Amino acid sequence: MPRPPERARVTLQHATIRPAASIARSISWGFWWRRLAHLLCEDALVLALLGIAFAWHCTTTLPATALDGITVSVLGTQIVRPDAFALTGSGLDVSTWVLRIRGADGAAHSFALLAYLRLTGPIVLLLLLCQVLRLFDFFSDTRRVRRTLQPLNDLAIAAEAIGQVTAATDPMAQDDKMATLEQAIERATVDSPTVSTGDHDLRSIEVALNGLLRQMQEAKLQQMRFVSDASHELRTPIAVIQGYVNMLDRWGKTDEEVLDESIEALKAESDHMQELVEQLLFLARGDSGRNALNRTDINLAQVVQEVWEESCMIDDSHTFACSVADEDLAHHDLVTVGDMGMLKQSLRIIVQNAQKYSPTGSTISLACRREGDKVCYLVRDEGIGMSEADIRHIFERFYRADGARSGEADGSGLGLSIAKWIIDAHDGSIEVVSREGVGTRFTVRVPAKA
Repeated sequence: MPRPPERARVTLQHATIRPAASIARSISWGFWWRRLAHLLCEDALVLALLGIAFAWHCTTTLPATALDGITVSVLGTQIVRPDAFALTGSGLDVSTWVLRIRGADGAAHSFALLAYLRLTGPIVLLLLLCQVLRLFDFFSDTRRVRRTLQPLNDLAIAAEAIGQVTAATDPMAQDDKMATLEQAIERATVDSPTVSTGDHDLRSIEVALNGLLRQMQEAKLQQMRFVSDASHELRTPIAVIQGYVNMLDRWGKTDEEVLDESIEALKAESDHMQELVEQLLFLARGDSGRNALNRTDINLAQVVQEVWEESCMIDDSHTFACSVADEDLAHHDLVTVGDMGMLKQSLRIIVQNAQKYSPTGSTISLACRREGDKVCYLVRDEGIGMSEADIRHIFERFYRADGARSGEADGSGLGLSIAKWIIDAHDGSIEVVSREGVGTRFTVRVPAKA
C-alpha cells in the first residue's frame, strides 16, 4: 500500500519574501541621498549669503567718496555694482585671499578674507556638524522603518508559507475539511444551532456560521412568540362571540333584553377583533417592507392641534391642554418631511395610551417645539406611570405593564409597537420619562426639513 504524502514543512528561511531589514535599508538609503542633496543646497545657499554679507561689510567701511562710485540708483534704490569687486589669492591658501574694491577715486581698497572667516568660521563649523549628525540618522531611520515593516513582512512570509503548505499537501485534505464542515452543519439542530469541527483552519468559518444560525434562531423564536401572542389575543374575542352566539341560540332569541345585550357585545368584540387584525396586518406589512410612506412637507404643530381637537370631542372624561399657538401653524421651523397620516396615527396612539392609564378628570398635555435640527411633539399625562423595567419593554409587541394588566384598561399591546415603527420609518426617536404614581411623558423627535 503506497504511503500517503507527508505534509510539507515550510520554514521562514525558505520563504522568498525579502526580509524587513533589507527593505528598510533600501528605503533608508533613498532617503539618505535625498537628504544629502538637500544639505548641499543648504550649504550653497549659506555660502552665497556669507559672501554677500562679507561684501556688504566691506562696503560699509569705505569712505563716502569711494562708496558713491561703486553704487548705482535703480528705481530710487542704491545698488552696489558687481564689477567693482575682485577676489584675488593664490590657490587654496585662504590666508592669501583678498577682496579688492575699486572706488570712484581710483584707489583700490583691500580686505583680507581670513579675518572674516575667523568670525564666521565657528558658525559654519557648527552648521556642518549638525548636517553630519543628520546624515548619521540613517541608522535610526533604518530601525524605525524595519519596526514599521516587520508586521507586514511577517504576514507576507506566513502567507507564502501557508501557500506552500497548501500546494504541497495532499489535495484530498481540502476535500476532507469540507466534508467535516458539512457533517458539522448537518449535526446542528434547532435546539442546538452550533457548528463545531475542531479544525483550527475552519475556526473563522465556524464563527461566521454560528453567528448566522443564532440570528436565524432568534428570528424564528421572535416569530413564534408573535404568533403565540396574536393567537392568545384573538382567542378572547372569539370566545366571547361564541358564548353570546350560543346563548342566543339556546334561549335568548325571545328575550329582547338579552338580545340587545348580546348584539352590543358582539359588535364590541367584532370591532376589537377588527382593530387587532388591522394592527397585525400593519406590522406584518412593515416587517416585509410593504408599508409605503407618502412623504410631503408637514407642519407638526398642525398635526398636534388636529389630534388635540379630536381628543377633546371624543373624550370628555379627561382635560386636554395644547400649547400650540396660532403663529406656530405657519412657522417654518416646525416643518418636517413625512407621511401625514402615519405621523398623526403615531400621535393618536400615544394620546390613547395616556387616556387608558390616566384617571378620570386628569390633564393630558400636548405640545410641539423645535430642538436643534429636530422637530418634536410631546404628550404628558398624570397617569399611573411606569417603572424603569417596564419602559425598556413598552415598545415590544403585545407587552403590557403589570399596572396595565391589573387595571380595567384593555388593549392589544400593539399600539406603541406601531408608533415605534412609524417613528423609526421617519428616522426619528422616542424618549419616555415616567414615574410611578406621577405620570408619563413621551417626546417624539423627527428630522426637521432642511
